[in-house]
Amino acid sequence: MEAVQKFSENDRYARHSGIELVEYSKGAARARMKIEQYHLNAVGIVHGGAVFTLADFVFAVASNSHGTVAVSINSNISNLKAVKSGFLYAEARELALSRKLGHYEVLVTDESGDLVAIFQGMVYRKRDKI
Repeated sequence: MEAVQKFSENDRYARHSGIELVEYSKGAARARMKIEQYHLNAVGIVHGGAVFTLADFVFAVASNSHGTVAVSINSNISNLKAVKSGFLYAEARELALSRKLGHYEVLVTDESGDLVAIFQGMVYRKRDKI
């Protein structure tokens, strides 16, 4: 699991976005992001790209947690609630895993535990080790 920690620390875009990995295990991950001014869009709410980035990060950690490289081949997000401040949390869980594919769901919530977005993704699992 040390390789997963190093893998997550090497995600320069997540680090630039202020995302912090809170915990992870096989097929799962949880992270948080403190909402800063640079996360806000033109109408003063968190930019959809920031929410997607948070969800995509835990998706990557969870899908690579088995020690082999997993790359996204499909992902989508449904935004359910606008947020302006505080923290966002994302929790990924593995729904299905085979030799070549993995399916994941990520729930993004605010500080109150209210659902902000639902993200679903599928990865192709390569033979390469992370």
